[in-house]
Amino acid sequence: MQLTGLFGVLIPVAILFLLFLSGVRIVNEYQNGVVFRLGRFVGLKRAGFRWLIPFVERMVIIDLRTVARDVPPQDVITRDNVSVKVNAVVYFRVIHADKAVLQVEDYLYATSQLAQTTLRSILGQVELDQLLSERERINHEIQQVLDARTDPWGVKVSNVEVKHIDLPAEMQRAIARQAEAERERRAKIIAAEGEHQAAEKLSMAAKVLGRYPATLQLRYLQTLVEITTGGNHTILPIPLDLLRTLSGVKARMEQADDGYEDRRYTEDEEEGPPAGGLS
Repeated sequence: MQLTGLFGVLIPVAILFLLFLSGVRIVNEYQNGVVFRLGRFVGLKRAGFRWLIPFVERMVIIDLRTVARDVPPQDVITRDNVSVKVNAVVYFRVIHADKAVLQVEDYLYATSQLAQTTLRSILGQVELDQLLSERERINHEIQQVLDARTDPWGVKVSNVEVKHIDLPAEMQRAIARQAEAERERRAKIIAAEGEHQAAEKLSMAAKVLGRYPATLQLRYLQTLVEITTGGNHTILPIPLDLLRTLSGVKARMEQADDGYEDRRYTEDEEEGPPAGGLS
């Protein structure tokens, strides 16, 4: 009788203890629990030890950490009709656990699908050159669109990064030719600018040398020294005064020739037409 009475007490206690254990839940620091009572949402459970009414309440655990999801390669036709394959990665996290459970069936799958469609839509509105050179702006634009569309789900999209752009082989060769032509154009422009600057400096130097004849003599001697330092050379220096004298003689001879030609032309005009010519 005593054993029967003892079992009669232990069995209800064991049942109550098992019911208590069945309602125990542990919520981690990076999680939130969405609690339903008889199918109705009743609130959130934060991190720590939590107890639910067995068979009456149910809790869905939502991870609040940032999730990184790869966007599979998407076939995109840009605005200038170039077909490319683009893949990306999306970083997002749940900031409202209740909305992530109540407003969407599977927020991970929904966000991934929305990222794929948004990626195709945004990249279809830009040209290939913009896609290659303005990647930061495009990433920011995709992030803003995704964040606005996932806000009703309690999801915050923090960043979107376009990882790889796969171009056709023909387009890669065309871009390489364009880059090579651009480099050649820049090289020619730089060379022309160098020639222009050198010409300006030479003209300024010529003015200074013409203003101070002694500097021309010093420059001449310095040039002779630079020539002889390269090896064994035999240099016969010619005085600059002799060169100036020869230049002056040549100029006077040219002036005399010009005067002679002018006199002959004047004499021919004064003699008039030949005798057998028409009057």
